[in-house]
Amino acid sequence: MNFWESLWSIFVAFLFIAYLLLLFQIISDLLRDKALNGGIKALWILCLFVAPFISALIYVILRGKGMALRNELRFRESVDETEKYIRQVAGAPSPTQQIESAKALLAAGDINEEEYARLKALALA
Repeated sequence: MNFWESLWSIFVAFLFIAYLLLLFQIISDLLRDKALNGGIKALWILCLFVAPFISALIYVILRGKGMALRNELRFRESVDETEKYIRQVAGAPSPTQQIESAKALLAAGDINEEEYARLKALALA
């Protein structure tokens, strides 16, 4: 096997892997799309297996924008869930708890009135 045959094999393998990634992305988008009914989804999947390259190209042209929007929405939901979980696990104190702890520090003499007012303003902000 010479250099050009090796290079061609690498190029073909790259295209095949890229196509598989696109195919899995399309199928997962089809299965997650709630706007399409089961018959349309089955028809798209059948087309993807009968005429894979043409139907993948048509799918990306016709439904690519919606595919990107659904992907972005799924990403944002994931980020929101992660942030909610982090806040829950971190156990950030409520503003009332922050003011109470600042008042306890003031009563103990660890902070003065100005610092208490600043902490109270931060808690209420």
